[in-house]
Amino acid sequence: MIAVDTSVWIAALRAANSPEARALKTLLDADEVLLPLPVRIELLSGASKSDRPGLRWALSALPIAYPTEETWQTVDDWIERASSSGERFAFGDLLIGAIAEENGAVVWSLDRDFERMDRSGLVHVHEPARD
Repeated sequence: MIAVDTSVWIAALRAANSPEARALKTLLDADEVLLPLPVRIELLSGASKSDRPGLRWALSALPIAYPTEETWQTVDDWIERASSSGERFAFGDLLIGAIAEENGAVVWSLDRDFERMDRSGLVHVHEPARD
């Protein structure tokens, strides 16, 4: 499974012929996409009032991954691990990453912070095939 971050969804929704849109379509067709709840919330909160119903309907077809008690413990542990190595990560990224790891998913993001999280051993980053 691949937890697709908000940055990828935005790129794909803005340009239907972009590499992100094509790769995302392939993953959606293969039922490989996991939607972390924070990503769903970010997408819906950023959508226009007129676009929100259609987006909500489209996203409803995806499996949603919710934070659990374990998620919060993982985020807390990761804050300590990151701090010990001189790193800091945004709460949303930590939450998305922890949900992905908890569900055995890799993270696909255009946000370079996830690459740093990967190098720190916190998440595994998806590397989409290049056209």
